[in-house]
Amino acid sequence: MAHVSDKKLKELDLTACRIRQGIIKMVSTAKSGHTGGPLGMADIFTALYFHVLKHDPKNPMWAERDRLILSNGHICPVRYQTMYAAGYDIKEEELATFRKIGSRLEGHPNYLRMPALETSSGPLGEGLAEAVGFALAARLDKKEKDYHVWCLCSDGEHDEGMTWEAINIAAKFKLSNLTVIVDRNNIQIDGTTEDVLPLEPFSDKYQAFNWHVIEMNGNDMAEIIATLEEAKAITERPVCIIANTTPGKGVSFMEHDYRWHGVPPGQGPENKISKGKQTEMALAELKALEEKILAS
Repeated sequence: MAHVSDKKLKELDLTACRIRQGIIKMVSTAKSGHTGGPLGMADIFTALYFHVLKHDPKNPMWAERDRLILSNGHICPVRYQTMYAAGYDIKEEELATFRKIGSRLEGHPNYLRMPALETSSGPLGEGLAEAVGFALAARLDKKEKDYHVWCLCSDGEHDEGMTWEAINIAAKFKLSNLTVIVDRNNIQIDGTTEDVLPLEPFSDKYQAFNWHVIEMNGNDMAEIIATLEEAKAITERPVCIIANTTPGKGVSFMEHDYRWHGVPPGQGPENKISKGKQTEMALAELKALEEKILAS
């Protein structure tokens, strides 16, 4: 892959930090929504939309765009904020309508309301099967080389049998135009993944289905970009990227705490910060991080 300059990496880190601030504001205004996952995935979404994806915000339904399937739709605040930052037709004031009746920015993405969402999502475990369909369709249309299919999914939804059926089918058809990025943040709404339904040895399971598996630090921008570029170069097999991320990344009192999976600031656990101070403190930490990046 082409070398990514330190200047470019700094710009991407700044963008991810600002997207995190937008996530906090969005879910706090809505008084509803998920916080841990969106914060953890901000670096990956930034790398995709600002460096890796083939897409055009001014022509969102461009036929040769990469297809990005979001299976774990509950982390949609990070997608909305990233699309806004990338220049899609989302106005700043619209971000404040998240999860409100009539808003395009639904709590789980609705592809009929927004361009280039590709699919609606909500019920976990369906996205990978849908992505397999997109990848097979590209082959049947002889457009396998025209665009890549990316599927973002959670570790917890691998509790679903449908997911493993899709993994098996992708391997059977050797869908090298498909890359799955698993948000391996180790949390679910009721606890840790290894307490709810253990997934380990996770990498071995994908490899047993004849996938090419790469593990990465999902919060290191340089490593993310290198890994995503590597995935596109693999032939003859689908690729699974296990992205080890920190849920709640950037906000110290949220990090690695499964209780922040599905609640916004103002409704989270109070063992560290009182509810009335959670939004303010989260934004203060992220603003301090932004200033640190700028000064670096």
